Amino acid sequence: MRDYILLYINGTEHRIKGEQVFLPITDYLRYDKALCGTKVVCAEGDCGACTVLVGRAEDGSNLVYRALNACIQFVYQLDCSHVITVEGLTLDGELNAVQESMVNCHGAQCGYCTPGFVVALCGMFDAHEHVDRALVKEELTGNLCRCTGYEFIVKAALEIDQTKIFRANQQYPAAPYIKAFKEQASNPVLIDSGLRTFFGPTNVGDAVRFKAEHPETVIVAGGTDVSVNMNKRAFAPSVVMCTTQLPGLDQIRTVDGVVEVGARVNLRDLELYMRDLIPEFYKMLWIFGSPQIRSAGTLAGNIANASPIGDTIPFLMVADAEVEVTGVEGSRRINLNQLYKGYKILALKADEIITRIFIPVPEPTDVLKIYKVSRREHLDISTFSAAIRVVKDGNKIKSASIAYGGVGPVVVRLKKTEQFLQGKEFDFQTFASAGKMAKEEVTPISDVRGSSDFRFQLAENIMLKFFYETADERALSCL
Repeated sequence: MRDYILLYINGTEHRIKGEQVFLPITDYLRYDKALCGTKVVCAEGDCGACTVLVGRAEDGSNLVYRALNACIQFVYQLDCSHVITVEGLTLDGELNAVQESMVNCHGAQCGYCTPGFVVALCGMFDAHEHVDRALVKEELTGNLCRCTGYEFIVKAALEIDQTKIFRANQQYPAAPYIKAFKEQASNPVLIDSGLRTFFGPTNVGDAVRFKAEHPETVIVAGGTDVSVNMNKRAFAPSVVMCTTQLPGLDQIRTVDGVVEVGARVNLRDLELYMRDLIPEFYKMLWIFGSPQIRSAGTLAGNIANASPIGDTIPFLMVADAEVEVTGVEGSRRINLNQLYKGYKILALKADEIITRIFIPVPEPTDVLKIYKVSRREHLDISTFSAAIRVVKDGNKIKSASIAYGGVGPVVVRLKKTEQFLQGKEFDFQTFASAGKMAKEEVTPISDVRGSSDFRFQLAENIMLKFFYETADERALSCL
């Protein structure tokens, strides 16, 4: 059992103990190590000024580096990892090719956001051999600049000599880190600061036993939601357990038409896996958040958060996905449609944690659409969300599955509307009537993202949108 977090920063080993492990890594970098290039603006993963590269031993021979928002990565989440800040990107004391291009192309004015842009671009070049304008724009979705204008930054990225680009595993050879991580990763971590307790288990059995003994435990994986609450809402759990070292839960595979997603799989990897397998779900994951958010957040976390506007939940419901939960008595599966018992209330026992998600792949003939209505395409919380899945028999609707988010205390299945659609013609009038019925099944409230009247109208209109987007030319020509 260890009483410290093992962390490397720009090639230097750190063993962090006590209350320091409960700091956002930005605070540790800036105030404890004087690495002030990593800026903090929003403290909620929204602007990218704090972007760092985090490398973990995912493939055995090299570290896999991902650009993450350091403001919502706490020290305890980064055990057995290597953090590279903007200060660690220089080559023998000289600017690397990304930094040089930002200077030459006037990619900074005030410069406050510039370190985050530089680190995000280095992460992009580290992960991709071929870079074009579309990729640059996508990879910089999570980086906000208020003064320079993005054109100069995009130009800087495109004019970089890629033969001179930063490669993390070349500048920081992985062998010594991997050796140290292998020596330490099998040892669980227990840290009691006197104020709070942290536990980092190395197997599921230890995790569920600890949770059984400490039912107040807050589980952290990617931390993209709970860490915001810690930063902005003074949420200070007395007991935290992090799942980043649990083996076997970082895998995605398809078995007999069902995708098995481990609880540690991040949304970025899941997004890429779904690109050709379930393209509609892929599109939803692509707008889930910035690359920095998707590289940290997990599907299990989105499910466990139990938000009525959780972006992935409507699709998982209409797909009849199941969640595997594990406790001291073993594992069991819960259908997503039976998981939520009320606002933020899950049908889990006190000792149980989510270990896997099972997603049946829709048939190629199924008509599936997933919708997210928000003020921005990326990096925004849903005002309203929906997933609609229809199985057709000729031009008749054999069955329908409909789930709405943002219209009640939980994501809801619209059972009455589903029953109404069964056996009906797939035409305009059917979906116009279904929209009116759907409107009667929901109970939205007004909040900062939209009024109840707006959500009522969306509940009705989305049915017609589905029809217009999926009907064939013959059906549309009859309108």
